[in-house]
Amino acid sequence: MKKHLALFVFVLLMLGLCVPPGLAQAAGTVKGVCKDADGKSITDAVVVWANQDNGQKYVLKTNKKGEYFSLGITPGIYNVTLYRNADDVKANKEVFHFGKVPVTLDEKTLDFDMQKEAENTAKGQGMTAEQVKQQQEAQEKVKKENTTIKTLNEKLVASNTAMGSGDFDTAISTLTEASQIDATRDIVWARLADAYRGSALKQTDTAEKTKRLQEAASDYQKAIDIKLKAMETAPKKPEENKQLAAYYNNLGEALGRSGKGEDAVKAYTQAAQVNPEGAAGYYYNAGAVLTNAGKVDDAIAAFDKSIAADPNKAEAYYQKGVNLIGKATLQGDKMVAPAGTAEAFQKYLELQPTGPYADVAKQMLASIGASVETGFGAKKKPAVKK
Repeated sequence: MKKHLALFVFVLLMLGLCVPPGLAQAAGTVKGVCKDADGKSITDAVVVWANQDNGQKYVLKTNKKGEYFSLGITPGIYNVTLYRNADDVKANKEVFHFGKVPVTLDEKTLDFDMQKEAENTAKGQGMTAEQVKQQQEAQEKVKKENTTIKTLNEKLVASNTAMGSGDFDTAISTLTEASQIDATRDIVWARLADAYRGSALKQTDTAEKTKRLQEAASDYQKAIDIKLKAMETAPKKPEENKQLAAYYNNLGEALGRSGKGEDAVKAYTQAAQVNPEGAAGYYYNAGAVLTNAGKVDDAIAAFDKSIAADPNKAEAYYQKGVNLIGKATLQGDKMVAPAGTAEAFQKYLELQPTGPYADVAKQMLASIGASVETGFGAKKKPAVKK
C-alpha cells in the first residue's frame, strides 16, 4: 500500500512540473539604440512602448550609450515614441515615433536613428543624394551658428557684469576672446570698444590712457564697418540706424578724448546724419569738442544745429552763450558781447530757471549789462475785450 501511495505522489509531482505551454506567462523582449541627427547617442532619453490593444505602457530609459532594453513585454501592436528626457514626456514633445510596431515572443529590435530618418524624409521629398548632403550641411551650419551665438551671449553677459563693477580689464579679456570666436559681430567690437574707453578713464598714465582710447576708436570703427556692410543688404530698420549712430557717437567721444578733435566732430556729424532724431545730442557733443579746441565760431555753429534739432535743449543755449561771450570786447569800461549772447542765456534760464548753470548764466547777463528775462520769446496775450 505504501509503495502504491509513493508512486501516486511521484506521478502527481511529474504532472505538476509539466505545465502546458498555454498556461505559462508569454512575453517578448524589446531593445534598441537611440541616436540624434549627428549620429551621437541620446543618453537619458525616454522610450515609451504603448500597446494599442489594451493601452498598457512600458516606459524605458536609455543608458550612456543610448541603449534601452526590457523583458516582459506583452505581445501586441505598439506605438513607440522617443523623448529626449522626462520633461519632454510631460510636455508631449517627442523626437520621433514609430506606429504599429508588432511585438511577439521573439526579441524585437527597434532603433531610433535620427540621421537616417532625416535622409529618408529627404528622399521621400524627391531629393537627390547631393541635395540631402546640402541640407545636412545647412542644418549643421545652423547648429554651429546657434552654438556660436550662445557662447557670444554668455561672454557679453559676463563682460557687462564686469564693466558694471568697474572691472574693465576682465571685460576686455572676455570680449577679446569673443572677437576671436567670431570677428564678424559688430556688437562684440562695440562692447570691446566700450570696455577700452571705460578703462582709459581710470588710467593715471597719460600714454596708457591715450593708447586705450585709440584702441577703443579702432574697435568702434570695426563695429561701424561691419554694421554698414550688413545694412547694405538687410531691410532698412530705424533701430539699425540708431545703433549705428550710437557707434559713431561713441567713436566721437573716444577720438575727442584722445586729442583728435577734427575726427571726433566728423564722427558726431555722421551720427546726426544717420539718426536725425538724436541730432540735437550729437551736434551738442560736437560743439563741446570744438569749444575745448578753442574753435569758437565752429562751436557756435554746432550748438545752433543742436538747437535747430531740439529747440528745448537748454544746455545748447547756455554753451552757445558761453562761446559768444568769449568774443565780447571792451569798449571803455563796458563789456560788449556779440548779438545773440543775452538771448542765449535768457533762453537757457527760461527752460531751466534752476538748472545747474542758472547762477552762472545770470552772472554772464549781469556782466554785459543785460537783464534776466525768463519769459524770452513769449508773446504777450492780447487784452480781453469787455
